[in-house]
Amino acid sequence: MKNTYDVIVLGAGSMGMAAGAFLAKQHAKVLLIDAFDPPHTKGSHHGDTRMIRHAYGEGKKYVPMVLRAQELWEDLERETGKHLFERTGVLGLANIGSAFLEEEINSAKQFDLPLELLQPEEVRKRWPGIAVTEEIMGAFEPNSGLLYSEECIRAYRQLALQHDAALFTNTRAKSITYHADGVTVHTLQGDYHADKLIVTAGAWTGQLLQELEIPLQPFRKTVVWYEADEAAYGLGKFPSYFVDLPGDRFYGFPSIQGSGLKLGSHDAGVNVNPDEVNRQFGSEPGDDGDLFTVAKRFFPHVGGKLVRGQVCLVTWTPDHDFIIDRHPSHDHVLIVSACSAHGFKFASVVGEISAQLTLQGKTNFDLSPFALSRFA
Repeated sequence: MKNTYDVIVLGAGSMGMAAGAFLAKQHAKVLLIDAFDPPHTKGSHHGDTRMIRHAYGEGKKYVPMVLRAQELWEDLERETGKHLFERTGVLGLANIGSAFLEEEINSAKQFDLPLELLQPEEVRKRWPGIAVTEEIMGAFEPNSGLLYSEECIRAYRQLALQHDAALFTNTRAKSITYHADGVTVHTLQGDYHADKLIVTAGAWTGQLLQELEIPLQPFRKTVVWYEADEAAYGLGKFPSYFVDLPGDRFYGFPSIQGSGLKLGSHDAGVNVNPDEVNRQFGSEPGDDGDLFTVAKRFFPHVGGKLVRGQVCLVTWTPDHDFIIDRHPSHDHVLIVSACSAHGFKFASVVGEISAQLTLQGKTNFDLSPFALSRFA
Protein backbone atom coordinates (compact mmCIF):
# COMPACT_ATOMS: atom_id res chain seq x y z
CA MET A 1 0.00 0.00 0.00
CA LYS A 2 1.29 3.46 -0.87
CA ASN A 3 2.33 5.72 2.04
CA THR A 4 2.75 2.75 4.39
CA TYR A 5 5.28 2.62 7.24
CA ASP A 6 6.25 0.43 10.16
CA VAL A 7 5.68 3.28 12.63
CA ILE A 8 4.20 6.75 12.42
CA VAL A 9 5.26 9.25 15.10
CA LEU A 10 2.60 11.93 15.33
CA GLY A 11 4.22 15.08 16.70
CA ALA A 12 7.96 15.59 16.11
CA GLY A 13 8.83 17.86 19.01
CA SER A 14 11.14 16.87 21.85
CA MET A 15 9.98 13.33 22.62
CA GLY A 16 8.64 12.59 19.14
CA MET A 17 11.84 13.53 17.35
CA ALA A 18 13.87 11.46 19.81
CA ALA A 19 11.54 8.48 19.32
CA GLY A 20 11.89 8.80 15.56
CA ALA A 21 15.67 8.75 15.81
CA PHE A 22 15.75 5.66 18.03
CA LEU A 23 13.29 3.82 15.76
CA ALA A 24 15.20 4.71 12.60
CA LYS A 25 18.50 3.62 14.13
CA GLN A 26 16.91 0.19 14.60
CA HIS A 27 16.01 0.10 10.89
CA ALA A 28 12.28 0.63 11.30
CA LYS A 29 10.56 2.41 8.41
CA VAL A 30 9.48 5.55 10.26
CA LEU A 31 7.38 8.56 9.35
CA LEU A 32 7.50 11.64 11.60
CA ILE A 33 4.59 14.06 11.12
CA ASP A 34 4.51 17.56 12.61
CA ALA A 35 2.08 20.43 12.14
CA PHE A 36 5.03 22.86 12.08
CA ASP A 37 8.77 22.64 11.28
CA PRO A 38 10.65 21.55 14.42
CA PRO A 39 12.32 23.06 16.27
CA HIS A 40 9.69 25.81 16.28
CA THR A 41 8.03 28.32 18.62
CA LYS A 42 4.49 26.90 18.60
CA GLY A 43 4.82 24.24 21.29
CA SER A 44 6.82 23.56 24.43
CA HIS A 45 10.48 23.20 23.43
CA HIS A 46 11.70 26.67 22.43
CA GLY A 47 13.33 29.38 24.52
CA ASP A 48 16.97 28.26 24.21
CA THR A 49 17.39 26.26 27.43
CA ARG A 50 15.82 23.59 29.64
CA MET A 51 17.02 22.34 33.01
CA ILE A 52 18.17 18.82 33.78
CA ARG A 53 18.19 17.82 37.46
CA HIS A 54 19.06 14.37 38.83
CA ALA A 55 18.02 14.47 42.50
CA TYR A 56 14.39 14.90 41.62
CA GLY A 57 11.98 16.87 43.80
CA GLU A 58 8.99 15.75 41.73
CA GLY A 59 9.47 12.17 42.92
CA LYS A 60 12.10 9.46 43.26
CA LYS A 61 10.33 7.45 40.54
CA TYR A 62 11.86 9.80 37.97
CA VAL A 63 15.48 9.41 39.04
CA PRO A 64 16.40 6.24 37.09
CA MET A 65 14.88 7.78 33.99
CA VAL A 66 16.68 11.11 34.30
CA LEU A 67 20.03 9.42 34.93
CA ARG A 68 19.56 7.42 31.73
CA ALA A 69 18.45 10.61 29.97
CA GLN A 70 21.73 12.28 30.96
CA GLU A 71 23.71 9.39 29.44
CA LEU A 72 21.69 9.62 26.23
CA TRP A 73 22.15 13.39 25.88
CA GLU A 74 25.89 12.88 26.16
CA ASP A 75 25.68 10.06 23.60
CA LEU A 76 23.81 12.41 21.27
CA GLU A 77 26.55 15.02 21.62
CA ARG A 78 29.15 12.46 20.58
CA GLU A 79 27.06 11.11 17.68
CA THR A 80 26.24 14.49 16.16
CA GLY A 81 29.13 16.70 17.25
CA LYS A 82 26.68 19.25 18.67
CA HIS A 83 27.14 21.00 22.04
CA LEU A 84 23.91 20.22 23.90
CA PHE A 85 24.63 20.21 27.66
CA GLU A 86 26.23 22.70 30.07
CA ARG A 87 27.21 21.44 33.52
CA THR A 88 26.21 24.65 35.30
CA GLY A 89 25.08 22.91 38.46
CA VAL A 90 21.55 23.51 39.72
CA LEU A 91 20.83 25.50 42.87
CA GLY A 92 17.50 24.96 44.63
CA LEU A 93 16.26 27.49 47.18
CA ALA A 94 13.41 26.72 49.56
CA ASN A 95 12.26 27.11 53.13
CA ILE A 96 13.65 24.58 55.57
CA GLY A 97 11.21 21.67 55.60
CA SER A 98 9.95 22.27 52.04
CA ALA A 99 8.35 19.06 50.72
CA PHE A 100 9.98 19.55 47.32
CA LEU A 101 13.41 20.01 48.88
CA GLU A 102 12.92 17.03 51.18
CA GLU A 103 12.09 14.83 48.20
CA GLU A 104 15.20 16.11 46.42
CA ILE A 105 17.33 15.26 49.46
CA ASN A 106 15.76 11.80 49.75
CA SER A 107 16.34 11.16 46.04
CA ALA A 108 20.00 12.11 46.41
CA LYS A 109 20.42 9.78 49.40
CA GLN A 110 18.65 6.81 47.79
CA PHE A 111 20.61 7.04 44.53
CA ASP A 112 23.90 8.29 46.01
CA LEU A 113 23.86 11.56 44.09
CA PRO A 114 26.01 14.56 45.07
CA LEU A 115 23.92 17.29 46.70
CA GLU A 116 25.37 20.10 48.82
CA LEU A 117 23.08 21.55 51.50
CA LEU A 118 23.91 25.22 52.07
CA GLN A 119 23.00 27.70 54.76
CA PRO A 120 21.87 31.18 53.61
CA GLU A 121 25.24 32.77 54.30
CA GLU A 122 26.96 30.05 52.24
CA VAL A 123 24.61 30.74 49.31
CA ARG A 124 25.30 34.47 49.47
CA LYS A 125 29.05 33.94 49.72
CA ARG A 126 29.25 31.55 46.77
CA TRP A 127 26.91 33.55 44.54
CA PRO A 128 26.90 37.25 45.52
CA GLY A 129 24.21 37.89 42.92
CA ILE A 130 21.60 36.07 45.05
CA ALA A 131 19.77 37.69 47.95
CA VAL A 132 18.29 35.13 50.34
CA THR A 133 16.84 35.61 53.81
CA GLU A 134 17.73 33.52 56.85
CA GLU A 135 14.82 31.08 56.60
CA ILE A 136 15.89 29.92 53.11
CA MET A 137 18.31 27.07 52.57
CA GLY A 138 20.09 26.02 49.41
CA ALA A 139 20.62 22.64 47.79
CA PHE A 140 23.25 22.58 45.07
CA GLU A 141 23.55 19.69 42.64
CA PRO A 142 26.95 20.09 40.91
CA ASN A 143 26.52 17.51 38.15
CA SER A 144 23.24 18.88 36.77
CA GLY A 145 22.82 21.79 34.41
CA LEU A 146 21.06 22.94 31.27
CA LEU A 147 20.25 21.60 27.83
CA TYR A 148 20.11 23.71 24.68
CA SER A 149 16.59 22.64 23.80
CA GLU A 150 16.32 23.60 20.13
CA GLU A 151 19.79 22.22 19.46
CA CYS A 152 18.75 18.92 21.06
CA ILE A 153 15.82 18.63 18.66
CA ARG A 154 17.99 19.56 15.69
CA ALA A 155 20.42 16.84 16.76
CA TYR A 156 17.73 14.15 16.95
CA ARG A 157 16.29 15.40 13.65
CA GLN A 158 19.73 15.04 12.06
CA LEU A 159 20.08 11.54 13.47
CA ALA A 160 16.62 10.42 12.36
CA LEU A 161 17.16 11.64 8.80
CA GLN A 162 20.65 10.09 8.64
CA HIS A 163 19.01 6.75 9.38
CA ASP A 164 16.38 7.19 6.65
CA ALA A 165 13.37 8.34 8.65
CA ALA A 166 10.83 10.36 6.68
CA LEU A 167 9.82 13.73 8.15
CA PHE A 168 6.74 15.60 6.96
CA THR A 169 6.72 19.15 8.33
CA ASN A 170 3.88 21.70 8.21
CA THR A 171 1.54 18.71 7.97
CA ARG A 172 -1.48 18.99 10.26
CA ALA A 173 -3.12 15.74 11.36
CA LYS A 174 -6.91 15.87 11.30
CA SER A 175 -7.83 12.47 12.71
CA ILE A 176 -6.80 8.85 13.22
CA THR A 177 -8.55 5.73 11.97
CA TYR A 178 -7.75 2.58 13.92
CA HIS A 179 -7.57 -0.83 12.23
CA ALA A 180 -7.05 -4.25 13.76
CA ASP A 181 -3.58 -4.42 12.21
CA GLY A 182 -2.58 -0.75 11.98
CA VAL A 183 -3.65 2.87 11.76
CA THR A 184 -4.36 5.53 9.18
CA VAL A 185 -3.41 9.12 10.00
CA HIS A 186 -5.48 11.62 8.02
CA THR A 187 -3.74 14.93 7.31
CA LEU A 188 -4.52 17.96 5.19
CA GLN A 189 -1.89 16.69 2.73
CA GLY A 190 -3.13 13.08 2.51
CA ASP A 191 -3.49 9.79 4.36
CA TYR A 192 -0.62 7.75 5.78
CA HIS A 193 -0.71 4.17 7.05
CA ALA A 194 1.43 2.28 9.56
CA ASP A 195 1.47 -0.90 11.58
CA LYS A 196 2.03 1.11 14.76
CA LEU A 197 1.53 4.66 15.97
CA ILE A 198 3.18 6.81 18.65
CA VAL A 199 1.24 9.94 19.60
CA THR A 200 3.57 12.65 20.95
CA ALA A 201 1.47 15.67 20.05
CA GLY A 202 1.87 17.77 23.19
CA ALA A 203 -0.90 20.34 23.58
CA TRP A 204 -2.81 18.79 20.67
CA THR A 205 -2.96 15.29 22.18
CA GLY A 206 -6.43 15.81 23.63
CA GLN A 207 -7.81 16.89 20.26
CA LEU A 208 -6.36 13.89 18.42
CA LEU A 209 -7.50 11.39 21.08
CA GLN A 210 -10.91 12.83 21.92
CA GLU A 211 -12.39 9.37 22.36
CA LEU A 212 -10.30 8.87 25.52
CA GLU A 213 -11.37 12.09 27.25
CA ILE A 214 -7.94 12.44 28.86
CA PRO A 215 -8.03 15.35 31.35
CA LEU A 216 -5.30 17.44 29.73
CA GLN A 217 -5.06 21.22 29.99
CA PRO A 218 -2.89 23.31 27.63
CA PHE A 219 -1.54 26.36 29.44
CA ARG A 220 0.05 29.58 28.18
CA LYS A 221 3.26 30.51 30.02
CA THR A 222 5.97 33.14 29.56
CA VAL A 223 9.69 33.34 30.16
CA VAL A 224 11.80 36.50 30.25
CA TRP A 225 15.43 37.56 30.02
CA TYR A 226 16.63 40.59 32.02
CA GLU A 227 19.79 42.55 31.40
CA ALA A 228 22.30 41.30 33.95
CA ASP A 229 25.81 41.87 35.22
CA GLU A 230 27.81 39.17 33.42
CA ALA A 231 30.38 39.02 36.21
CA ALA A 232 27.65 37.95 38.62
CA TYR A 233 25.17 36.10 36.41
CA GLY A 234 27.10 34.91 33.36
CA LEU A 235 27.59 31.31 32.29
CA GLY A 236 30.40 29.84 34.37
CA LYS A 237 29.73 32.30 37.20
CA PHE A 238 26.11 31.48 38.04
CA PRO A 239 24.15 28.22 38.21
CA SER A 240 20.86 27.17 36.77
CA TYR A 241 18.37 27.56 39.60
CA PHE A 242 14.89 27.07 40.97
CA VAL A 243 13.07 28.65 43.89
CA ASP A 244 10.26 26.81 45.70
CA LEU A 245 8.66 29.20 48.17
CA PRO A 246 4.99 29.82 49.00
CA GLY A 247 3.83 32.31 46.40
CA ASP A 248 7.20 32.29 44.62
CA ARG A 249 7.84 29.19 42.50
CA PHE A 250 10.14 30.02 39.63
CA TYR A 251 13.26 28.85 37.83
CA GLY A 252 15.91 30.16 35.50
CA PHE A 253 19.32 30.08 33.90
CA PRO A 254 22.52 32.12 33.80
CA SER A 255 23.14 34.70 31.13
CA ILE A 256 24.62 32.95 28.09
CA GLN A 257 26.83 35.15 25.90
CA GLY A 258 25.02 38.27 27.06
CA SER A 259 21.50 36.87 26.66
CA GLY A 260 20.42 38.12 30.10
CA LEU A 261 19.33 36.23 33.21
CA LYS A 262 16.40 33.97 32.30
CA LEU A 263 13.36 33.59 34.58
CA GLY A 264 10.14 31.64 34.30
CA SER A 265 7.27 31.09 36.71
CA HIS A 266 6.05 27.59 37.57
CA ASP A 267 2.52 28.83 38.21
CA ALA A 268 1.71 32.01 36.30
CA GLY A 269 -0.24 31.69 33.06
CA VAL A 270 -3.70 30.98 31.63
CA ASN A 271 -5.55 27.97 30.24
CA VAL A 272 -5.78 28.10 26.44
CA ASN A 273 -6.82 26.34 23.27
CA PRO A 274 -3.49 25.64 21.49
CA ASP A 275 -4.98 26.74 18.15
CA GLU A 276 -6.19 30.08 19.50
CA VAL A 277 -3.42 31.12 21.92
CA ASN A 278 -1.83 34.54 21.41
CA ARG A 279 1.89 33.81 21.11
CA GLN A 280 2.98 37.45 21.11
CA PHE A 281 4.83 38.26 24.32
CA GLY A 282 3.31 41.28 26.05
CA SER A 283 -0.14 40.72 24.61
CA GLU A 284 -1.52 39.54 27.96
CA PRO A 285 -1.50 41.55 31.22
CA GLY A 286 1.30 40.46 33.52
CA ASP A 287 3.40 38.71 30.88
CA ASP A 288 6.50 40.07 32.59
CA GLY A 289 5.39 42.13 35.60
CA ASP A 290 5.44 39.47 38.32
CA LEU A 291 8.78 38.11 37.12
CA PHE A 292 10.35 41.55 37.35
CA THR A 293 9.24 41.77 40.99
CA VAL A 294 10.82 38.36 41.62
CA ALA A 295 14.02 39.39 39.86
CA LYS A 296 14.47 42.51 41.97
CA ARG A 297 13.79 40.57 45.18
CA PHE A 298 16.22 37.72 44.63
CA PHE A 299 18.76 39.08 42.11
CA PRO A 300 19.74 42.63 43.12
CA HIS A 301 22.36 43.07 40.38
CA VAL A 302 19.90 42.41 37.57
CA GLY A 303 19.05 45.58 35.65
CA GLY A 304 15.51 46.67 34.96
CA LYS A 305 15.83 46.28 31.19
CA LEU A 306 13.83 43.48 29.63
CA VAL A 307 16.01 41.99 26.90
CA ARG A 308 13.23 39.78 25.50
CA GLY A 309 10.31 37.54 26.42
CA GLN A 310 8.68 34.50 24.87
CA VAL A 311 5.40 32.63 25.11
CA CYS A 312 5.30 28.83 25.28
CA LEU A 313 2.75 26.11 25.93
CA VAL A 314 2.61 23.62 28.78
CA THR A 315 0.19 20.69 28.92
CA TRP A 316 -0.82 19.65 32.42
CA THR A 317 -2.15 16.37 33.67
CA PRO A 318 -4.13 16.64 36.93
CA ASP A 319 -1.24 15.14 38.96
CA HIS A 320 1.55 16.73 36.85
CA ASP A 321 3.00 13.30 36.06
CA PHE A 322 3.55 12.09 32.50
CA ILE A 323 1.48 9.79 30.32
CA ILE A 324 3.39 6.86 28.80
CA ASP A 325 0.90 4.11 28.01
CA ARG A 326 -0.83 2.15 25.28
CA HIS A 327 -4.22 3.15 23.95
CA PRO A 328 -6.70 1.12 26.05
CA SER A 329 -8.53 -0.13 22.94
CA HIS A 330 -5.65 -0.34 20.45
CA ASP A 331 -2.50 -2.01 21.72
CA HIS A 332 -0.47 -0.94 18.67
CA VAL A 333 -0.91 2.75 19.62
CA LEU A 334 1.41 4.30 22.22
CA ILE A 335 0.53 7.60 23.90
CA VAL A 336 3.42 9.73 25.17
CA SER A 337 2.47 13.20 26.24
CA ALA A 338 1.55 15.80 28.82
CA CYS A 339 4.98 16.63 30.21
CA SER A 340 3.45 19.04 32.73
CA ALA A 341 6.28 21.61 32.52
CA HIS A 342 9.11 19.29 33.58
CA GLY A 343 9.44 16.86 30.70
CA PHE A 344 12.06 18.13 28.26
CA LYS A 345 15.02 16.72 30.20
CA PHE A 346 13.48 13.25 29.75
CA ALA A 347 13.02 13.51 25.97
CA SER A 348 16.06 11.36 25.22
CA VAL A 349 15.10 8.48 27.50
CA VAL A 350 11.39 8.69 26.64
CA GLY A 351 12.37 8.47 22.97
CA GLU A 352 14.37 5.35 23.74
CA ILE A 353 11.51 3.88 25.82
CA SER A 354 9.01 4.62 23.06
CA ALA A 355 11.14 2.73 20.54
CA GLN A 356 11.58 -0.19 22.94
CA LEU A 357 7.86 -0.49 23.62
CA THR A 358 7.01 -0.18 19.93
CA LEU A 359 9.59 -2.60 18.51
CA GLN A 360 10.28 -5.00 21.40
CA GLY A 361 7.07 -4.60 23.38
CA LYS A 362 8.82 -3.94 26.69
CA THR A 363 11.19 -1.71 28.63
CA ASN A 364 13.13 -2.11 31.86
CA PHE A 365 11.64 1.06 33.37
CA ASP A 366 8.64 0.99 35.69
CA LEU A 367 6.00 2.96 33.81
CA SER A 368 3.09 2.22 36.17
CA PRO A 369 3.06 5.81 37.55
CA PHE A 370 2.37 7.06 34.02
CA ALA A 371 -0.59 4.82 33.18
CA LEU A 372 -3.78 6.23 31.69
CA SER A 373 -5.86 4.15 34.10
CA ARG A 374 -5.05 6.53 36.96
CA PHE A 375 -7.52 9.02 35.44
CA ALA A 376 -10.39 6.52 35.23
